[in-house]
Amino acid sequence: MNRTIWRFYLNSSEAWEAMLIACNEAKVSIDLEQFILGTDEIGNKFLDVCRQKAREGVRVRILCDTAGSFGLYNSNIPKKLRDDGIQIAFFNTLLPWGKHNHTSWFFRDHKKLLIIDKSLAFTGGVCISEEMKNWRDTHVKIDDGVVEQMNLSFNDMWRRAFKNKTKNYIPTISTDPSFNYVTNSPLPRRRFIYYSFIDAIRNATKYIYLTTPYFVPDKRFIRIIKLAKRRGVDVRLIIPYSSNYKTVDLGSRSYFQNILKSGIRIFRYKDSMIHTKTAVIDDEWATVGSFNLDNLSFLYNFEGNIISTDKQFASELKSHFIHDLEKSEELMLDEWKKRPFIEKLLETLIKPVRKIL
Repeated sequence: MNRTIWRFYLNSSEAWEAMLIACNEAKVSIDLEQFILGTDEIGNKFLDVCRQKAREGVRVRILCDTAGSFGLYNSNIPKKLRDDGIQIAFFNTLLPWGKHNHTSWFFRDHKKLLIIDKSLAFTGGVCISEEMKNWRDTHVKIDDGVVEQMNLSFNDMWRRAFKNKTKNYIPTISTDPSFNYVTNSPLPRRRFIYYSFIDAIRNATKYIYLTTPYFVPDKRFIRIIKLAKRRGVDVRLIIPYSSNYKTVDLGSRSYFQNILKSGIRIFRYKDSMIHTKTAVIDDEWATVGSFNLDNLSFLYNFEGNIISTDKQFASELKSHFIHDLEKSEELMLDEWKKRPFIEKLLETLIKPVRKIL
């Protein structure tokens, strides 16, 4: 058995630095899969190191989502990269209607993967864009163990980007049974991350700690966390005080009164934008990756998460959660009921469209 070794990075800047170092040390291959790869300062740093490694004979493949990386897609940079020997592809090139139009973000490759020499990998919530430089996020470096699963996932999405016929990706067995790279997709019966969440929450007996930047789940998810609370499980949720998408915030707030009444505790992170996508349950189950607790991740986009039953891995993510609580403000039901009428009205009006948020 190959034991998985990991290291966490708790903001975008730290993750970028580690990823750039790893790229510089690549000897055989660099496979970069990103939802958002900007054409700004940090994006150019990644592209420059990829150019340099390609000149050294390293195989470089870059896979970006068209909507998330529309600035890159709509520039002359891809042609220059191909001239430099870099293979670059864009997923779902149906013309998006603009970065800030929510309807253009369906059926997207939302994963964040960097694989070096097929043996070292990074994944989590971190995108490559200067606007996210100071965000609180969680990324993890994985050495050995589960990396082969991540390789297979990248290759599957690479083929899909070229419209090659490919079987639905089915996770293989990890060389470390306490770690798996699990995917979610809009394809029939391929919502593996979602199923794992549901099972873990149903089996919880002590606590469920969830962190997500966007909280617009389906009725089933709401029902099972409320049932967990009814069993006596300590259910806590950390979300941003205010995210970068006001419509999504409104959708989130439309759930608050219902779940606060059930005894579930909501904390709003105030130190910066929190983009972390993690969960820890009972010291025995933990996950980190690209998967948000919203319907876009549940139903419409391609996602990837590390899911682990390693107790030390879970303990570290739990400690991050406890630390984030110290920078968060708990939302109390009595205070929430006093919010202005116009806010209550807007929350009511948003409910019919929550399934597409």
